[in-house]
Amino acid sequence: MRAMGNPVLDVRTLNRTLLERQMLLRRAAIDSRTAVARLMGLQSQVPTSPYPGLWTRLEGFDFAEPGELLAKRTLVRLVTMRGTVHLMTAADALHLRPWVQPVLDRGLRSSPWAPGLAAVDLAPVLAHGRELLREQPMTPGELRAAFTARWPDADAEALAQALRVGVPLVQVPPRGVWGASGGVRYAALEDWVGCPLAEGPDGPYVPDLVRRYLAAFGPATPADMQKWSGRTGLKKAFTALDLRTYTAADDGRVLYDLPDAVLTDAATEVPARFVADFDNLLLSHADRTRILAPADKTRVISVNGLVSGTILVDGFVGGTWQFDRKTGAAQGRAAVVVTPFAPLSQADRDALEAEGARLLAAAHPGLGHEVRFAAPAER
Repeated sequence: MRAMGNPVLDVRTLNRTLLERQMLLRRAAIDSRTAVARLMGLQSQVPTSPYPGLWTRLEGFDFAEPGELLAKRTLVRLVTMRGTVHLMTAADALHLRPWVQPVLDRGLRSSPWAPGLAAVDLAPVLAHGRELLREQPMTPGELRAAFTARWPDADAEALAQALRVGVPLVQVPPRGVWGASGGVRYAALEDWVGCPLAEGPDGPYVPDLVRRYLAAFGPATPADMQKWSGRTGLKKAFTALDLRTYTAADDGRVLYDLPDAVLTDAATEVPARFVADFDNLLLSHADRTRILAPADKTRVISVNGLVSGTILVDGFVGGTWQFDRKTGAAQGRAAVVVTPFAPLSQADRDALEAEGARLLAAAHPGLGHEVRFAAPAER
């Protein structure tokens, strides 16, 4: 049933508005820290994913900048929304991590490590882990060894996972730095950035999180924000705020937005765009039809949760792309491979080829560049 009196929004208006708020209609002339804050983080379970994600949104983006901000501890990488690693500002991490703590706790209780924790008093485990990390960052293997030395009869892997969930841990650089190699080493967030966490999962900061989510992803529903975050029971947080409401044309659901937020005209042209793998553009709505056709979901998101890089054709996902891992510095070349979902017009192909060449020049300067098009993918 449609809410009486609400303006009705069609899919193309939602699409163009989302792309505008995601800085995908035109590149923004802002730095990486400001962009990461505006986006409320970028998924970074693949450490390099945020780099093309920022490049496609920012004017003059330098692939070295996020790594420098990681080294300065202005940006951090840690487990937050949906229980996945995100790149975010240190300031946001101090609020978002406590807010999603119930999501992480719930995930641990249903995880393969839960049986190994059933008879464990976690308080001393977490306290010991904190003390260890206060001395220096440690790898998962070093933490397991330390737990084994302290609790030889316990499941050391389960204890290490409990620490990762119970204590906000950042993955310190060079992990996550473009062009650098490095395994996971953990430090406690509060120690790493020198600031305390916000108090509790439902503190006074929550209304601001709702507003910022809508600024980045709206108009949207509480279910959409739940999909983005993993948190449940968000309707009360929406209805407690002074928000504008709309009705979705396709199914009549009520969409919420900031009172002064501007909608983007449905007829706005969208340039060719390469969207990064695991980009939150595709992962932040319960209803993805504003960006991804339901029939194409399985061509982008695998059954085990892997999310391909995508191309935008007329603003909607029209195929996938990836760096060619067989091509690299050893061969003196870098390449991207584009796999459309349907034959491309010559204009779209030309635009994607030019955009792909610019991406390669920014990501792999000094190498030869090639943009290749595969045959359209089958469903």
